Amino acid sequence: MDRRTLLAAAASLAAASLSALADDKKKEKSTSPTPTPTNPPSNTIKARVIVIGGGMGGATVAKYLRLWSNGSIGVTLIDRNPTYASCIMSSLVLTGQRTMSSQYYNYDALRSKYGITTVFGDVVAVDPVAMKVRMADGTTLAADRMVMAPGIEFDDVPGLGNSDRMPHAWKAGPQTTLLAAQLAAMPAGGTAVLTIPQAPYRCPPGPYERACLIADWLKAKKPGSKLIVLDANPDFVTEKDNFSNAFFNLHGSVIEYHTNAAVTEVDPASMSLVTTVGTLRNMNVVNLIPRQRAGGLVSTVGLNNATNGRFAGVDVLSYQSTVSGADRIHVIGDASATTQPKAGHIANQEAKVCADAIVRLLGGSAPDPAPVTNSACYSTITMTQASWLTAVFQYDPVARAMAAVPAASGASVGWSSGNFKQMNTWFNALMADTYA
Repeated sequence: MDRRTLLAAAASLAAASLSALADDKKKEKSTSPTPTPTNPPSNTIKARVIVIGGGMGGATVAKYLRLWSNGSIGVTLIDRNPTYASCIMSSLVLTGQRTMSSQYYNYDALRSKYGITTVFGDVVAVDPVAMKVRMADGTTLAADRMVMAPGIEFDDVPGLGNSDRMPHAWKAGPQTTLLAAQLAAMPAGGTAVLTIPQAPYRCPPGPYERACLIADWLKAKKPGSKLIVLDANPDFVTEKDNFSNAFFNLHGSVIEYHTNAAVTEVDPASMSLVTTVGTLRNMNVVNLIPRQRAGGLVSTVGLNNATNGRFAGVDVLSYQSTVSGADRIHVIGDASATTQPKAGHIANQEAKVCADAIVRLLGGSAPDPAPVTNSACYSTITMTQASWLTAVFQYDPVARAMAAVPAASGASVGWSSGNFKQMNTWFNALMADTYA
């Protein structure tokens, strides 16, 4: 499948799935099929690209740079860790429905099938002019272009310090396991708190679906317990119909929901939180999700020129940085500031647009003037039922931004066990498209 066909497939596949959803059979979301790999000899390399960050965006752009350049672009993928822990589906670890080990993905296929070079360690410096990267061990790497996909970092929360008593579990891994253990140890009739940071943050529906999932689990495992949800935003950020119905009706006996409730200070020793709507003391479990910004490397390099310095401004035709003199650096995924949601599926889609643009730019032509992306996700409303949400985005040349296409976007009316099963199919296809 050629690049233009594959990129355009997002819109047509989403439209087809929405049509299927009307009869509630739903949907294979628009994760592109995995093309036949090519692994040409190294003497065909005509240009080199360094990718920093091996998450959903970084791994996908590395893979598709190799595929769509027919192996003429050499790709080095750098990440701190030799495995990636998927945030998608990780809330099911909290209820014991998935294991943490099932969330890990390695880079073996990217190396063996696509000829990608992997380097594991910390990047300590990036020179956007010389196109060089310096590693913590002193190694220097050079390239013709660079893609940064460093994900997110969290704001400091006054009073939290280095305590692990109030885990965010918003980067999957040890904190996910810790939060699961804290919930398991919580007494029946206890009180848990989940905080939702001010938008934009990673995975807009994520905190609400986690709240629903935990509430359903509390009913079964910790009778008489309560879940207090403190939302720093004035209302549900997304999928309001489904989440409000779930919060106030289905889980109304468990969830206590507060809006405009930003956390201003915490005391882990007493498990207390000071918020803009009052103070909570002696909570049993606190899932504290702080406000977010681009991964630290973005600000270190000086690319954090959007969203009040929180994220990187980019040209969405190519994801090139909009910082003067840094146009050979591309920023994708959660670290970039676009009109698209910060989520794993959209990171995968942005990566493909970026890969296509880099291949064109290195070949002396301009990026595709009309890219299309698709954001799709499922939300667990109970331990066995899910809702869904999808949106197709098309480039608006007037606004120079990606704009949602109303006719190709929508959400389920309610939730079902069928959606829950399809969620697993969608997840497996997305991860295969990224790492296999």
